[in-house]
Amino acid sequence: MSADPGLRRLVLLRHGQTAYNAEQRIQGQHDVDLDETGHEQAAAAAPCVAAYRPTRLVTSDLARAQQTAAYVAKETGLEPVLDPRLREAHLGERQTLTHEEYAALAPAEFAAFVRGDWDVVPGGEGLAALRARMVEALADLLAATPAGETTVAVSHGGAIKVGVAALLGWPAEVALGLRAPGNCSWLVLEQRDRVVLAGYGLTPISSSEAL
Repeated sequence: MSADPGLRRLVLLRHGQTAYNAEQRIQGQHDVDLDETGHEQAAAAAPCVAAYRPTRLVTSDLARAQQTAAYVAKETGLEPVLDPRLREAHLGERQTLTHEEYAALAPAEFAAFVRGDWDVVPGGEGLAALRARMVEALADLLAATPAGETTVAVSHGGAIKVGVAALLGWPAEVALGLRAPGNCSWLVLEQRDRVVLAGYGLTPISSSEAL
């Protein structure tokens, strides 16, 4: 991809699939490895992400993100830098439960949770804290990216969704209408005078015309 000398770009890649994703089991910050499908997804996405010609690679320190970042590192020659601020939300007492188990345990709470109200989760991080750390991380990543260059960051579906909406200044009720990116899909933030969302939910297929 040709570089625009006045533009900073941040590519946010969600990690590949884990067994917890396949089972609809709540991960949060519970550390889970990629499954076989997740490794395949990461291997397929990495060359497309490398086509943005990144000069820096940053990743959440959770295993599934680091394993995904390793595929990007192989394609780009970049050494991943760990940033714990890019972790998924901590989902307290509900981590490791399947959606079915959660719904049976606390039906009203689960209904609020799937609508995006994570403040209902006992012992959870809470949306305000998640927004604050993700906005700080994303703003720092953009600020550290020289004009005309691209940073790739590997993070998590919920954290990406909440963080990007907050960074763009969207009201909370508008952010609820944004679906979390799928495993090993990515989005693109661009900054010249302001930050704009230039692509969302991109995959090796959907990105082929843009690259």
